[in-house]
Amino acid sequence: MHNFDLTGPRPQQQRDSHQELPLDSDIEVDEVRAAPLITAHRLRTLGAVAVGGALGTATRYLATGALATGPLGDVPQLWATLPINVLGALLLGVLLEELAGRGPDHGRRRALRLLLGTGFLGGFTTYSTLAVDTDQLLHRGLAGAAVGYGLGTLLLGAVASMAGIALATRVRRSRNTRRLTAERR
Repeated sequence: MHNFDLTGPRPQQQRDSHQELPLDSDIEVDEVRAAPLITAHRLRTLGAVAVGGALGTATRYLATGALATGPLGDVPQLWATLPINVLGALLLGVLLEELAGRGPDHGRRRALRLLLGTGFLGGFTTYSTLAVDTDQLLHRGLAGAAVGYGLGTLLLGAVASMAGIALATRVRRSRNTRRLTAERR
């Protein structure tokens, strides 16, 4: 039988190698340590996300209305939510690849990412409605459809994101090739 002494000396704890990481990935480490809680930079960041989110949500509302009463007729909510979420994933892939290809996430690129990615596309896509639609299918006794719809949306979103990244990469390479060809002339 082992006798454990819980009051004796404790082994040296390993130091967390990630202490330097900021609480918010959009705020530099030095800003977290030195800045007061509310700064003009943080207000601009919050404002960009809020404005983008409001515009994205309004766009989703209009798109949902157009899909529900447009050429497809009276489409149930989930059939409007699915293409919106997939389109949003595609656009996010394009946006992030384009921004990453232009340089580090600082200054104007960060502002665009926050306004368009976090804000607009965050408001445009609606995973909360995906959850509600899935729950409604479950409550109707359509468990297979609920699982298929939920997983299908996530899978299509992942494929759309990868397609957006590939599209942006291809466009950038084509643009670079045209630029190099023009410089050689």
